[in-house]
Amino acid sequence: METKQENIIRADYSEIMQKSYIDYAMSVIISRALPDVRDGLKPVQRRTLYDMYELGIRYDRPYRKCARIVGDTMGKYHPHGDSSIYEALVVMAQDFKKGKTLVDGHGNFGSIEGDGAAAMRYTEARLEKLTQEVFLGDLDKNVVDFVPNFDETEKEPSVLPVKIPNILVNGADGIAVGMATSIPPHNLGEVIDAMKAYMKDNSISVRGLMRYLKGPDFPTGGIVVNKDDLKEIYETGSGKIRLRGRVQTEKLKGGRLQLVITEIPYTMLGANIGKFLNDVASLVETKKTTDIVDISNQSSKEGIRIVLELKRDTDVENLTNMLYKKTRLEDTFGVNMLAVADGRPETLNLKQIIEYHVDFLFEITTRKYSTLLDRETEKQEVQEGLIKACDVIDLIIEILRGSRSRDQVKNCLVNGVTEGIRFKSKASEKAAAKLKFTERQATAILDMRLYKLIGLEIQALQAEYQETMKNIALYRDILDNYDSMAAVIVKDLDGIRKEYGTKRRTSIENAEEAVYEEKKMEETEVCFLMDRFGYMKLIDKNAFERNKEAACQENKYVFTCMNTDKICIFTDTGRMHTIKAADIPLVRFRDKGVPADNLSNYDSASEQMLYVAPVSRIRESMLLFVTRTSMCKLVEGAEFDVSKRTIASTKLSEGDSLIFVGDAAEMEQVALQSRDGYFLRFLKTEVSVMKKTAVGVRGMKLSGEDELEHAYLLEGHKEYTITYHDKPYALNKVRLAKRDTKGVKPRI
Repeated sequence: METKQENIIRADYSEIMQKSYIDYAMSVIISRALPDVRDGLKPVQRRTLYDMYELGIRYDRPYRKCARIVGDTMGKYHPHGDSSIYEALVVMAQDFKKGKTLVDGHGNFGSIEGDGAAAMRYTEARLEKLTQEVFLGDLDKNVVDFVPNFDETEKEPSVLPVKIPNILVNGADGIAVGMATSIPPHNLGEVIDAMKAYMKDNSISVRGLMRYLKGPDFPTGGIVVNKDDLKEIYETGSGKIRLRGRVQTEKLKGGRLQLVITEIPYTMLGANIGKFLNDVASLVETKKTTDIVDISNQSSKEGIRIVLELKRDTDVENLTNMLYKKTRLEDTFGVNMLAVADGRPETLNLKQIIEYHVDFLFEITTRKYSTLLDRETEKQEVQEGLIKACDVIDLIIEILRGSRSRDQVKNCLVNGVTEGIRFKSKASEKAAAKLKFTERQATAILDMRLYKLIGLEIQALQAEYQETMKNIALYRDILDNYDSMAAVIVKDLDGIRKEYGTKRRTSIENAEEAVYEEKKMEETEVCFLMDRFGYMKLIDKNAFERNKEAACQENKYVFTCMNTDKICIFTDTGRMHTIKAADIPLVRFRDKGVPADNLSNYDSASEQMLYVAPVSRIRESMLLFVTRTSMCKLVEGAEFDVSKRTIASTKLSEGDSLIFVGDAAEMEQVALQSRDGYFLRFLKTEVSVMKKTAVGVRGMKLSGEDELEHAYLLEGHKEYTITYHDKPYALNKVRLAKRDTKGVKPRI
């Protein structure tokens, strides 16, 4: 018996992984995340719109449940989960996200403030008139290729025959693997004007096109303030657009003013409106501005209206510039015009996008009129046959009466075969033998009804024939002459512009950088309090004097400082965090403070505070650092007067951590205590003064697994008592020794 030989294919695992990942990446890029430059749609959007078209959910018919649309799309064309299909459907219905909505939504489809749409079982939808006529209108004329769906049970269009550059009109955004697209929406009328300009002169430059297409037109309005940068953005396909909200000033009774924000940057959509309100409130709380009395969001279905009530004599221009600088009222929109062109992702400039779409438009127009010409040619053939048949109708009736079957009649009409047919005379038989109708004409004659022989009907048939011949001449002219086809396309575009065009909503201008003058804070002395949980606050100095005893008992760190000072927090990880005193709330004594985590990079879950002091005091001091492995050093306080929020206050060996940071300026001695109970006291002068980037020198010799637990700074003749083994122990009793010795164990 023969044994079957195994064929072992050896392959490098990394090569297989690389190939598989590239295949996956390209699938995500082409089949999910990026739009096609021709119709500006991602596959999920294209399939959803086509499914609605197939289901007959037209703009002039009743709405249908979104759950039906989503289920049908998922079952037939897009097997990637219902949430992605419904999200795509919702976005196509949101007028605050799209330049032109493609779906007419009925029900809760979310709001500009970030509220989500209702579940698909509650909402309903149908196609917009624009979508039906401009996106799907010619699908029945063989204008695009149809491809099998995922299980080859249905056919779907590879691209929709969109007559406008939807990728510009509605924009696009998507994140693929290793690449992303971000294209802003534009004004439909301007896009059509730019297309017409390109069709008149193919050599037109991007600058020339920008005479018609001024720039982005966001559905939220706003102001583009870097007009001069747009040329480079449209020439390269990438760049940053600076956007501002529109602010108006309204007068109130009593001479007071209020700022009203009526349009927001496109990037502020959704939850960012709430963040903007919080940012403004934060500016008020931290005393960055004292001009704002009240903030209210009065937005409704009619539009955005955010009102800031102001104090009398407010410098409105300075405050507006502050909002532009400190909040998202001025933001940037990153442009990256990446799309699938000729089956591969490509970053395109403005002219290339219009060029691709015009070429596509000529292609679908050619296919449309080729199909119409074929239909008219077929109609011509039938009409000519019927007209010819009317002239010999008596002979045809004689053939019909003398024949035994339909096939016999057809054979006679097409080929002149008269065998087996009874004729009234030899003349009729000879005439029948001369008949030469085509197959299509013969079928039409056999299907013709008797009422068609009425005189008026024959006249109507001849009129129809004349109309058909006109159409054939027209279609041939369109197909054979570039100018004729261009005229047809331009006429279509003009009709679309007239019916669906709208006024520009976004202003485009060159604006100066927002500059505002910060009001100088009145320098006053305050008291800083921090409890053992890390909550900090500032209180008035007089309030501190009245509650001094309670303040010292309830808080871990208590000191006075200026409100212009900075607070430094040293932690066991060797980091120092700084917080501006102005950022810490000035409150009443019994009010709760804010956690240090909220105002700095300090993380209470992974760090422990060792020392907290104002930078004004640290600047004049000398700090002692002691680590768990007994490394010590002195650092001049001036090294910690920095502008960064977080720095490394010392260098630590791997696995080491700080156990002590303290002000050693007025101290004379250092005492160290190890976990195994060894104490060592030595003079401060034995510790070297080093830079903060140094590791330090050894303080106590440690044996085995022993490590330092505590460090103390002592004055020369002042007794310092600690609790050791639940008994008081005076550190001054420890024999004064040299640094880098083992220390002693007390006998208690």
